[in-house]
Amino acid sequence: MILYGLPTCSDCKKALRALGDAGHDVTFRDVRADPLSETDWAPLIAEFGDNLVDRKSQTYRNLNAWLRESEAEDQLAAQPALMARPIITDGTKYTLGWDEDARAVWL
Repeated sequence: MILYGLPTCSDCKKALRALGDAGHDVTFRDVRADPLSETDWAPLIAEFGDNLVDRKSQTYRNLNAWLRESEAEDQLAAQPALMARPIITDGTKYTLGWDEDARAVWL
């Protein structure tokens, strides 16, 4: 199981702790320190599309106009911290966020 996120993200921390407590073997992938390749982004973008970009974040508000109007792939390649978090996958299914629906899938 892989959890994509940032180490400073409170939802990522909560998800990591809860998944570990539930007995899951979770690999944490810091998208800022270990950027995803185009190949890594492809299934995530296919699954979530534009929802993968956190448009409420300060990072998004600080984008220049050209990048803000770009495709999600380009925005995420330039600023991985724009990714809505956490993304959790076991290779067959994906969830975005750590809400009640995501917890129901994994716990």
